[in-house]
Amino acid sequence: MYRTLEELETIVRDRICSICSVRPETGECGRDEPGGCALFRLFPRVAAAVHSVDSDDIRDYVLALRRQVCSACESQARDGTCEERKQVRCALDAYLIPVVDALEEATGKRFDRKLLAPPPGGVKLRLQAVC
Repeated sequence: MYRTLEELETIVRDRICSICSVRPETGECGRDEPGGCALFRLFPRVAAAVHSVDSDDIRDYVLALRRQVCSACESQARDGTCEERKQVRCALDAYLIPVVDALEEATGKRFDRKLLAPPPGGVKLRLQAVC
């Protein structure tokens, strides 16, 4: 299913902004600088990165987003670390799974969420920089 970038951004805004922990009860963005939200500031890259992945493994999406989006973000240091991610202030990182879900659903792809459950014994998924 083809959607314009503007349509995709609207779909993701509707899904993510409504659950964002920075959003006050009044409904507007609670960030000091709403334009500073990496998810929407770099949205064309986010959409392209998610679209480039054909996998049911969230790690493939994380890798694509780190390479195609985080690498272009001024918040990420040259060594791949990011204070925004570390302090859970990056909406792209904090809401990564709902962002992927929203984009996949909007374009007719389907991410298999069953693979998100850790296998017996557990495995910890680190969403740190992969460069």
